[in-house]
Amino acid sequence: MLTLLSSMYLVVRAFSSQPEPIRVLVTGAAGQIAYSLLYSIAKGDVFGKDQPIILVLLDIPPMLPVLDGVVMELQDCALPLLREVIPTDKVEVGFKDLDAAILVGSMPRKEGMERKDLLKANVAIFKTQGGALEKYAKKTVKVLVVGNPANTNCLIASKSAPSIPKENFSCLTRLDHNRASSQVAMRCGVSADHVKNVIIWGNHSSSQYPDVHHTKVNVHGSETGAYEAIKDDAWLRGDFISTVQLRGAAVIKARKLSSAMSAAKAICDHMRDIWFGTKEGEFISMGVYAAGNSYGIPEDLIYSFPIQIKNKTWKVVDGLSINDFSRAKMDATAAELLEERDTAMDFLSQ
Repeated sequence: MLTLLSSMYLVVRAFSSQPEPIRVLVTGAAGQIAYSLLYSIAKGDVFGKDQPIILVLLDIPPMLPVLDGVVMELQDCALPLLREVIPTDKVEVGFKDLDAAILVGSMPRKEGMERKDLLKANVAIFKTQGGALEKYAKKTVKVLVVGNPANTNCLIASKSAPSIPKENFSCLTRLDHNRASSQVAMRCGVSADHVKNVIIWGNHSSSQYPDVHHTKVNVHGSETGAYEAIKDDAWLRGDFISTVQLRGAAVIKARKLSSAMSAAKAICDHMRDIWFGTKEGEFISMGVYAAGNSYGIPEDLIYSFPIQIKNKTWKVVDGLSINDFSRAKMDATAAELLEERDTAMDFLSQ
């Protein structure tokens, strides 16, 4: 009897010593990116191996039957950190008391759709979601916008949640960052973890600028710059950039579906770095509010910069030398973002 009581006490004590569950929202939760993402979140790959999770899954009403199947699968995984799964189509349920929001769902571009029509549809979605964050979420919530056009959707969500700090909003360019790292690694014949400090500047679109002027590659135990390691400037300034810029379209052409597995991995990388910080001496890429940057980028934009994170607070890596080639690329993607922003703001004011 005493042995049984002792065992029960140890179980209760172990359970009670865990942190309080955090509430994590994933929108577009019945979609293919979420299907690749949810297991990783629920098993502790993102927020920590001892952090219990309440997963909130939001999607539109026609997708609720599919969402029921996703919930059943999550339950059937029997994951010890997963305390509860809440499927919903109601923003007042989905956005309540959130610690983290991963906004995957957006209106995809359909055949024959003009870019301005896509922006108009997404402004409506992210204005609503920003308003729901403002009304229901914790003011400390960390918001990651994945749904495209991600930078401008992120800006609209932030502007629609004025009491949540702008620094709490970011958009996903980590997929582009990972793509660039992988291209360099393959070219050098090393694993991807031997490449650090690639930069994605600007928009998550074909105007983005993958920059390896500050990248380090570990080849045979010795760290060297990417240009020195690869010794092919024409490739680095040509095919490398276009491959990263157009990779999403290449995946769609081959798979007849957009990137899901790699997008989910990038989301995990992004949120894990927000929660636990970047490695000492390394930086990653993410789209953040451009206020106060030292690179001459217009301030009222969500723009991808090299970022370091500590104590859940990001900062832009300042002082990197920018040559004329890079300057032109950085300004071109900023110009696209300015045009997107101005179009979106017109819709927002209607």
